[in-house]
Amino acid sequence: MNMIGCLCIHGFTGSPHEVEPLVGYLQSRTDWKFAVPTLPGHGVRLSLKGVKYNEWVSHAEEELKALLLECDTVFVVGFSMGGLIASYLAAKYPVKRLVLLSAAAYYVNPRQLVLDARQMISDTFKGQLLNNELFNRYKRKIKETPITATMQFRRLVASVRPILGRVSVPTLIVQGESDGIVPPKSARFLYENIGAQYKELLYFKNSKHLICHGEEKEEVFTEVFRFLTARPREAKNAAHVE
Repeated sequence: MNMIGCLCIHGFTGSPHEVEPLVGYLQSRTDWKFAVPTLPGHGVRLSLKGVKYNEWVSHAEEELKALLLECDTVFVVGFSMGGLIASYLAAKYPVKRLVLLSAAAYYVNPRQLVLDARQMISDTFKGQLLNNELFNRYKRKIKETPITATMQFRRLVASVRPILGRVSVPTLIVQGESDGIVPPKSARFLYENIGAQYKELLYFKNSKHLICHGEEKEEVFTEVFRFLTARPREAKNAAHVE
């Protein structure tokens, strides 16, 4: 019996919560074994001071090695910074498929941030700022994220970008067009630089950065499930916009 494993990696300053809706969707439709680690210094309470980016990579690597020992087939899914770690693992280990969600080959989409900031300002005038999800999420993260951790994130991006060409496994790249953190050009960069023969690029018009929690999440999950359970289309037919 072919046992399938799936490693799902969250993003910078995040936690497994970022990918849990997708994990739940896949668990309800498969008997796969899932690993959804919390990277060092991450989780509900951030403790990133003094943590180096290679510690994040090594932690995910150990989780992947454990799955490879136990499972015949292993998929890797990475969200945001986790997408960069997932790409590194796919270049180094015999995983079967790679899924990149809002993957951070670039960081910060100024245009969308302006729109989100306007919403924050609007909420302020309405006395609703404390109810603004974006404000509350990033207020906490900014307060709890040392500048050294941000530098480690940038070092991780710089170290992984040059090896994208070594990724040869079928790859699905999913990106929200309304993402205020990772610009849509990040997905295009990944599509053009990943060395896989089979790769797909899907954009979702209304999705923000937390793509597994957005209004189009069901469509995203359907595409991820399709990709992981069926033969991907050939690269020349793969890139298209949703």
